[in-house]
Amino acid sequence: MVSVLLLVGILVAVFVGYNVGGATTGPAFGPAVGADAISKTAAGVLMTVFFFVGAWTIGRRVVDTLGRELVRDPGVFTLEASIGVLFFIGAALFVGNFFGVPASTSMTAVGSIAGLGLAAGELNVAVMGEIAIWWLVSPFIGFWVSLIIGRYFYSSLNRRLAMTRSEGPLYRIDRSRWVPVPVPTDTTNRRELGGVAMVIVIGCLMAFSSGTSNIANAVAPLVGSGELAMNPAIIIGCAAVGIGTVTIARRTLETMGNDLTELPLTAAIVTATVSASLVIFLSAIGIPASFVIIATMCIIGLGWGRATRPITVADAVRGEESVPISVDALTADAEGETLPPIGDEDPERIPSASDLFNPATTARVVLMQNIVPVIATGGAYVTFRFVPIFGL
Repeated sequence: MVSVLLLVGILVAVFVGYNVGGATTGPAFGPAVGADAISKTAAGVLMTVFFFVGAWTIGRRVVDTLGRELVRDPGVFTLEASIGVLFFIGAALFVGNFFGVPASTSMTAVGSIAGLGLAAGELNVAVMGEIAIWWLVSPFIGFWVSLIIGRYFYSSLNRRLAMTRSEGPLYRIDRSRWVPVPVPTDTTNRRELGGVAMVIVIGCLMAFSSGTSNIANAVAPLVGSGELAMNPAIIIGCAAVGIGTVTIARRTLETMGNDLTELPLTAAIVTATVSASLVIFLSAIGIPASFVIIATMCIIGLGWGRATRPITVADAVRGEESVPISVDALTADAEGETLPPIGDEDPERIPSASDLFNPATTARVVLMQNIVPVIATGGAYVTFRFVPIFGL
């Protein structure tokens, strides 16, 4: 009976990992696929490889936090309880997907395990408090870092990084050699190649950061139960993620590729780099991070910084006033367009505040990103507390 339960637990963990792979590949490699830099299959392979590297190196620290530290007695992770926790992670994520909102898998996983800990009276309040504090602080760090970049550095970054996509394919495959290699076409310029290469590198960084944080969401309960060792659990979880990256992720790659390539390349690079760096840092100290929420705050911070660019220091010393500006969107500047110096913006080209984000959509996203973990926590607590089969 134990072996059957373990098999069921592994299958549920595989299902969670499968959905993680499908949901995270689009944000990571959507721009590269949309720019025809790599195929969807290549994106799936890169996602799988770098997700595994992140999971194998730093991700095990987050697995320890969720599977062995969030509850005082890891013995509460019976096979039945582990399956129940994974079920609530999957069910809560389904609710988010149903409403079309990318829910945080990390917050959902922590909520489910916290519900188990509360029901058993074994929740480690100190660890939970540390996680909650970082959840509150990290989005604001991303917001302010992105705001500063948008306000003071975006113009110079945009001049160096922005590019205009040329007509036709970026490269062709030269099969005249022993090993087929990609060769730039006549219409592809060096700046374009550099920009596309940077998009691919950023995608790999995002895949690595996803592995550091999200592997725990699929396997931490089973590792905490002691029925599955760390290394086999990571391999199984990454294999499930890999299957998701080359199957259901194709649809999210199509959607995210078309949507994200409308953003300036510079904005995509800044928000992805800041978000991924924060997630990697948090994972290194054992904190399961929400990439979705951090990235959202980075996007808003960057847009707000660009919209409220002040006068230069020299102008401030001379007492000159800045041109009044309002909030603009990340997509307000055409790809490759040079921004004017700080304080020299043209007021006639300034959009309204609603161009930064749709208030109704933003409210729905923020609301659901917080409701989904609450559903997981409440459902897990009620189930583990009152359903006799778990014996807590």
